[in-house]
This record gives sequence, structure tokens and C-alpha cells, in this order.
Amino acid sequence: MISFSRVSKQYGKQILFVDASFQLNPGDKVGLVGPNGSGKTTLFRMIVGEEVPDEGDVSVPKKLTIGYFRQDVEEMSGRSVIDEAILGSGRVGGLHHELESLQHAMSDPAREGEMETILARFGEVQDEYDHLGGYALEAQAREVLHGLGFEDDQIDGDVGALSGGWKMRVAMARVLLGRPDVLLMDEPTNHLDIESIIWLESFLKSSPAALLMTSHDREFMNRLVTKIAEIDDGEITSYSGNYDFYERERAIREANREAAYARQQAMLAKEQRFIDRFAAHAAKAAQVQSRVKALEKIEKIELPKKRKVVKFDFRAPPRSGDQVVVIEGLRKAYGRRVVHDGVNLTIRRGERWCVMGKNGAGKSTLLKMIVGQVAPDSGIVKLGASLQMGYFAQQSLDLLDPDLTIEEQLTKDFPEESIGSLRNLAGAFQFSGDDTDKKIRALSGGEKTRLVLARMLLNPPNFLVLDEPTNHLDLATKEMLLDALKDFDGTMLFVSHDRAFLRGLSNRVLELGGESGRDAQPHAYPGSYVEYVQRTGHEAPGVHA
Repeated sequence: MISFSRVSKQYGKQILFVDASFQLNPGDKVGLVGPNGSGKTTLFRMIVGEEVPDEGDVSVPKKLTIGYFRQDVEEMSGRSVIDEAILGSGRVGGLHHELESLQHAMSDPAREGEMETILARFGEVQDEYDHLGGYALEAQAREVLHGLGFEDDQIDGDVGALSGGWKMRVAMARVLLGRPDVLLMDEPTNHLDIESIIWLESFLKSSPAALLMTSHDREFMNRLVTKIAEIDDGEITSYSGNYDFYERERAIREANREAAYARQQAMLAKEQRFIDRFAAHAAKAAQVQSRVKALEKIEKIELPKKRKVVKFDFRAPPRSGDQVVVIEGLRKAYGRRVVHDGVNLTIRRGERWCVMGKNGAGKSTLLKMIVGQVAPDSGIVKLGASLQMGYFAQQSLDLLDPDLTIEEQLTKDFPEESIGSLRNLAGAFQFSGDDTDKKIRALSGGEKTRLVLARMLLNPPNFLVLDEPTNHLDLATKEMLLDALKDFDGTMLFVSHDRAFLRGLSNRVLELGGESGRDAQPHAYPGSYVEYVQRTGHEAPGVHA
């Protein structure tokens, strides 16, 4: 279907691909993995024709339809959410909007003289629209938008009023509605809650389209893909299996290569000793020359590149009082919409609360009231004694100084720390070597997230409040963060849609909205997320995988 044959590509000194080959076949579900900057986005862009290889061929059949969901979303305004979703849904979406335009033209007295032409065109468009199943399109669009978390009032509302994260969902709906032959998806689970991720899993599993995607959500990747394509050191290597299989198989291949390298090095050393010993012996001259030539022809095995995650021993936070937060009768409304009404909760030292709930249930609002960023309409939030709070939200990224480098920011924040300690901290969050000289204004959202978390955890507070901390984090950094927080000797309150994070960290669950929707009273469950799923039988399937 789509093939890369001996492709080479570089930008200045940065080499992305060297003689790389890869094939995407009909119906394949492939996870695309590799370190940051390895060329994943460039590979997508070559498939859709936005980039061309320096050498080699990228073959894409002309009649193949491709849907590409990417992280940078263009401006959307002037339409309802459903119209914006339908607009991008391929040929049938274009016909939908042409029919609307022709209907307006038919009722326009100023165009009465064109009526015969308009009616003829309307008939043609209507026939093609019907043939392509267009009359089911609006129902399909609503189904997809509901699956991605939209309520009916949002679906019929102005797309321009949405936040960036919600516009990303509209962009995804457009791609899915197009029913293309090939889906290219760059981090599709960012900005989605668990229910939307579960719906998307089901949709993509049942779709006949070939899928090539990047994702930092291990669970999502494991449940969807049957192949992994790894970009590393200029090559594309394929593995048949899900992400867990890829990790095991990669480790086996590395071990085999290391063993082959050791065997070859021993053989080379033995041959070199013979050459050195008998180089001056005339009687052995022919044998020496023969072995020299043989050595020159041997293809040297190279050791596999090791991607090391730097371990960082985070310091123990100071001890807080036994009662960390007491919430009584908390109420918050935005206009007529009541988000919280009479919330009561006590958070005690050492507890790790994950906050669950559908879109609009008020997860982020609750966190903001606890940290003091938003005032409740009534009720109280009482913070305990000796409390040091650390709060992470996407807005935390704005606290960084764009004119400083990573190293300068860390030195400014921690002037009494040694450069070695700060570089070790940066390395733990995947900033190594020249990376620390990058200006903050040039960092991606994921890199800024890593830097903000690094600053927070060097001297950790005793109460961590985290709102979607794993968005944009690559799998290696996410696993390092998860390991570090497992050993965190403080109290946590966090919102996350990442199942590994929920499963690995929580020992308490707060469900907002409950089974009856957003108006239901919050339900506090006195056990871990895994126990909660076993007890209730809902939310994240695959949690026992």
C-alpha cells in the first residue's frame, strides 16, 4: 500500500533516515516509536507529500485516501461544531456543504434567473450525496462527537468558542468521519479523557483503515497495534506484535547482538595476534596476508545503541500534619451550570487520590479550588498544618522564562545546587548534552512539561496536586516519573487519563458525577484504582492486562 524504499533524509547536520525501508499494508495497525527528534513527524509528512526524501522513494497509490490527525490545529470559527466536523470529512463532507449552499441559493430572490442551473446542480449533488451515504452523515458525526466527549449543546454551538483541546477533538472527528483508507494519527489520546480514549480504541479497532500512529499511552498502544515500527539511528525496524512484545523482542535482539559482537571481537583479537606474531616470518607471509585480507572483508558488528533513562533519587518531602485538606459543603457554578454542589472530602497524609469523572464533571475546577486559584461560591477548603503544596497544570508552563536556556532556568531556580546535581536532574527528564543549552522558547509542549515537573520534584513539596501531568511525556520519561512518584512519601491528588498512572499510583478514588451523570453526588472510594475497577466493573478496560 505505502512503501518507503531506501529513503535518506537530513536537515543540516541532523540525519533522520539512512537507506531506510518500511511498508504499511492494508488493514495494518502499526505503532510508530522512537526517541524525540528521530523523525516520526517527518515520516508522516513524507507520506502526505509535505516533505520529500533526499534519496530513495516513498510510494503512495494515487487513489489512496489518507486522514492525518496532527497536534497543530488550524484556526476554527464561524461554524457549528458539527458543521466543522463534517466539512473535513472528505468528498461527502464537501457535498454536504454544497447542498446547504444550493438550498440557500434556491431561496434567494436575487438569483431567480439562475434557478434552472441551480436546480440542475442540486439534483446532481443530491444524487452523489445519497450514493455516498451522505444522509447518514449527520447522525454519524453526532455519534463520533459524542464518543469524543461532546455534549449536544456543544455539538450545535460555535466551534470558535472552544478551547484548543476541544478543537483538537473536532479535528480528530473530521479525520475519523472521512473514513479514509489510511489513518495517520500523531498522539491521538492527548487531551482525551478515559471514556473518550476507550471509545476511540473501539472505533479504531473496528475500522478497516490501515493505522499508523504515535502514542505515549502504553495501554492504548498495546490494545490497538499488531506491529511496531521503530525509528532509531536512521533506520526503521519492524516488530510483529504490540508494544510490550516490541520491548521484550528489542531486548532479546540487543542481547543477541551484544553476544555476536563479543564473539566477533574475540575472533578479531585472535586473528590480530596471529598477524602481529608472524608478520616478520617469511614462511608465514602468505598466511598473514590471507588473514589480513579476510579481516578487511569482514563486516564489523556494532554494539546496539543504548537509550539510558537516568535514575534520579528525589529527596524526601518534609512531613505534613495528618489532615492535609478538609472540604465541607463546597459549591461552584458557572452561570446556570452547577459544577459542584455540597462536596465533602477529607484528604489525609499519605493518601493518593485520583479524581475521575466525565467531561464537565469539574475535575480541574475542584483542583483549582483546593490550590486557591478559583474561589468556591460557598463552602470551605481548609488546608492542614505544615503543608507545602506543588501544583502542576498546563498553565504552569507559562511560569518558565522563554529567554533562558534549560540550564539557566534551573540555575536561577536553584542557585545553591551544584551544576552536576542540576544536570543529573535534567538528564532524568531526558535533557542531556547540548539539550540543556536549548532556549525555553524553542521547546515543545512536552519538553516544557518535563522541565516544569523537574523543577517541582527537585525539592518536592509534601502535597502534590497534578492535573494531567503525563500529557506529552514520552514513554521513557513517563515510566521514570511513575517510578519516582511510587516512592514519593507525601500526599497526592491528581487527574489523569493514563491508565498506567492511575493503576500505579492511586490508593483512593474520587468519582465526580458518578453513574448518574454530572449532577450526581461525588463518590469517594477507599481503595486503589485497580480495586475500584474490580468492584464497579467499569471505566478503563484492560486495567488487569
